[in-house]
Amino acid sequence: MSDIKDAWMALESHWRITPKNARITGDRSYGFMRWTLAPFFRSILRVKIFGLENVPRQGPTILAANHLSHVDPLVVILASRRKTHYLAKDGHFRNFALASFMRATGQIETNRETGGAEALSSAALVLHAKRALGIFPEGTRSKKKEPPFLLPGKTGIARLSASYPDVPVVPIGLMGTREFMTPSDHKLPRLWKRVAISYGKPVTWWNWLEENVGLEDLQVLADKDDHEVKSTLAGYYRKFTDDFMERIKEQGAP
Repeated sequence: MSDIKDAWMALESHWRITPKNARITGDRSYGFMRWTLAPFFRSILRVKIFGLENVPRQGPTILAANHLSHVDPLVVILASRRKTHYLAKDGHFRNFALASFMRATGQIETNRETGGAEALSSAALVLHAKRALGIFPEGTRSKKKEPPFLLPGKTGIARLSASYPDVPVVPIGLMGTREFMTPSDHKLPRLWKRVAISYGKPVTWWNWLEENVGLEDLQVLADKDDHEVKSTLAGYYRKFTDDFMERIKEQGAP
């Protein structure tokens, strides 16, 4: 494993994501809400939790789930019992009340028009600060009307994992959140509907490299030109993402 790590680190200039120069907000207000509002919401949401022991209690972590409803981030935050930061589009920060809530809970504003690089840099900020990052690998909420709802994953999750190869990435299956609150159909949550969340065993980029990429392949790659390296890494990212989406599926994602 140490040889594979050395070979990967030799390619750092090709995969490193520079964290955004910004401040993470909401530590005090989040702590207050965690001890006051969180127990109340957990009681009324009727969330059934499986595999919580797979969530690291501290340190940088990526919590990656399928996306069915607007309530999905709330379910992950409440069930995981960790302060979890999500990237939120800038539209959520235009209304004063909503913007205040987003900042109070430590959510991070991003502008979709600036592209994926800015979003990855914002996500890297969370991991660099040794916190938990919530992410939906599909990139958007599934709008499919019939199961299977799970969409192909975007490779951003692989690029983050590759740039922080020691960080555990936890696959999460969310079930019932669409029935709990279907976008466009339900203005209010249907509190009598049960929601379930299942956490799988975490994987790191090191784990994945050791199982899927040979040492010789990485060593040879170091002598290739930039275009060839970029193309090969894109293939690695695609394979990691596809493998990870299978892990989410195995956790029960419909």
